[in-house]
Amino acid sequence: MSVFPWHDQADIDFMLDETETWAVVGLKDDPTRTAYSIAATLQSKGKRIVPVHPSAETVLGEQGYATLADIPFPVDVVDVFVSTANAGPVADQAVEIGAKGVWFQLGVLNQDAYLRTKEKGLAMIMDTCPAIEWGKRR
Repeated sequence: MSVFPWHDQADIDFMLDETETWAVVGLKDDPTRTAYSIAATLQSKGKRIVPVHPSAETVLGEQGYATLADIPFPVDVVDVFVSTANAGPVADQAVEIGAKGVWFQLGVLNQDAYLRTKEKGLAMIMDTCPAIEWGKRR
């Protein structure tokens, strides 16, 4: 069991097991990037991915959008592949669009954003990866 509240197993299980649509912020059509391989993993687990990047590229067969606000359908989880400095505003945007959860990837920690997001009732995970968490279930 983790000593960090942002590794809450209930939040991890909720996002991995009970959600369908994941907006992947920072995802572009570059197979050498970690966001691309994690988006592919999400798809392999049955998740719909939504690329979110200023270039709004189609990635892994899914239409991209420049911002979270541009997505014209509900998003369950916002998976964040941006720097810690830019992650807080993305968490706030996730709240604004009605997401159910926010996932900050490895190395992305923002305790103020964590507290704000949890206060709004969203599940939130920081500094780990869905692929790592699925791997622990073997």
